[in-house]
Amino acid sequence: MSQKTHRYAAAMLVVGCILFGLGSIIVKFVPVGGYAIAFWRLLIASGIFFLLMKLKRQNFPKSRKALFYSVLSGIFLAFDLAFWHESIYAVGPGISTLLNSLQIFFLAVIGFLFFSERQSKLQLFSLVLAVVGVVLIAGEELQHNIEGIYGIIIGLLSAMMLAGSMVMVKKVHQEEPTALFPLMLIISFSGALVLIVPSLIFNAAQLYPTNWQDWGLIIIYGAVMQCVAWAMIAYAIPLLSLGLTGLLLLSEPVAALVIDYFYLDKVINQWQWLGATLTLFAIYLGSAKR
Repeated sequence: MSQKTHRYAAAMLVVGCILFGLGSIIVKFVPVGGYAIAFWRLLIASGIFFLLMKLKRQNFPKSRKALFYSVLSGIFLAFDLAFWHESIYAVGPGISTLLNSLQIFFLAVIGFLFFSERQSKLQLFSLVLAVVGVVLIAGEELQHNIEGIYGIIIGLLSAMMLAGSMVMVKKVHQEEPTALFPLMLIISFSGALVLIVPSLIFNAAQLYPTNWQDWGLIIIYGAVMQCVAWAMIAYAIPLLSLGLTGLLLLSEPVAALVIDYFYLDKVINQWQWLGATLTLFAIYLGSAKR
């Protein structure tokens, strides 16, 4: 791979991550519930992926197990998004996105228990470092109110759900190599379907956007953050080393944390900044093979 292609892929990965992080601003300001906005995001993405699948003439997987794992991935992704949104409301975009990035450690545990993947001493050290970082971040939030405790817990649950979604994608390809657009269509549509009931139960009063501006922002959220940002990230990752990928992926929580502090005026003390720095460094170490 040429140096020019390498730089292009790195720049695309950073832009994709920042776009993804910017989605938290839409979640913060559009008056739609956390489950409901996740439903709209996935439903809009389903329509886009359907058109792309037809345009590229790609087909659904024939294996029933591959279809089953695709649906499971969508269910996990649906609750990852819903829990992330709830965490954004409780503790802000920066901390919630940082907690969501801890999915790498849940992946490590799943890999060890179910795929016989051994962890290096460096990766085990990164896990301890991440725990210390989260404790420093959570300490201030836990002193505030119940909402802060809820935000931390559900933010960690969102990371767990995201890890589950990624593992199911791995299982899909183990059963049958599947084209990107049909896979993302199944994931997005099954995720939207499973969120209908929770949205009606928990967000009955905040189910729909209240004006055309909010509708426009939700369409942007589904089209740009779910489709464009993910496409840029998926394109760039295979072209870069794992260590560099892990480092550049940190641009998402960093961008969200900066937006949280400077744009949304969230108070973040020195211990939380230290915790955020330790957690970011731990995520980078955890993504490195050596």
